[in-house]
Amino acid sequence: MILVTSDTHSCYDYINKQIEYAEGVLCLSIACVVHLGDFGIFRTDLYDFFNKQKKRFSRPVYFIEGNHEDFDALPWLTKKYKEHFTHLSRGSVHSLAGYKFLCLGGAAYMDSMITQRAAIISERHINECLSIEPEHVDIILTHDCPVGIGVPNSPGLEHYGQTGFPRSDELAEHFRPKLWLFGHHHKWFEYRDGQTTYYGLPEIWKGFGLLDGNYQFKMVEHPLQKPEKETSLIDRFLIKLKIINR
Repeated sequence: MILVTSDTHSCYDYINKQIEYAEGVLCLSIACVVHLGDFGIFRTDLYDFFNKQKKRFSRPVYFIEGNHEDFDALPWLTKKYKEHFTHLSRGSVHSLAGYKFLCLGGAAYMDSMITQRAAIISERHINECLSIEPEHVDIILTHDCPVGIGVPNSPGLEHYGQTGFPRSDELAEHFRPKLWLFGHHHKWFEYRDGQTTYYGLPEIWKGFGLLDGNYQFKMVEHPLQKPEKETSLIDRFLIKLKIINR
């Protein structure tokens, strides 16, 4: 069983808490965790969790990037902490627990004050994905949602227009995956179009998804106390201004 989650925003402890609930209360065997972005790749947060507190994830963690990560330091940080988690890069296909996942982190541009331009999914990323033969992909993992499936914008963000990233419809047409999983919009969402079912997940402290070995995906609401500090906001502002010394 794969535990699927999203939008941890550096609150890494919540990954272990949801694993503990799935295994200890639901009596499931979790093989690994797939994280759909906004994991929280920031130097100070990672150092505090893994080095100062000497904590570890209880199961292997695989993640795609969201739009709230330190993209300049992403290659260095994912290499430095590779024993703790694995980065699934954009346009790559990975086999996990019997499934072939197409991975496409990033998002359409938003949160301009704290989101780096590298967060944007580019034409090159889409073209690289479309160069992959459809039979090599079972499930698509993205941070942002596809266009045109009806995901509502969060209140106050309506000025960003329609949700979703450009040309995602081409990916849906090309691959026709059985499942497409995403986060980013901080809400539960389900939609079926032809043979593809789309699932959106909220922040990790609201719950998670479970993917079994037969394409069955279940959303599990398990609310935890919302953290006081979701991410290093100061860290992100300093990164944006290129003040932090890496």
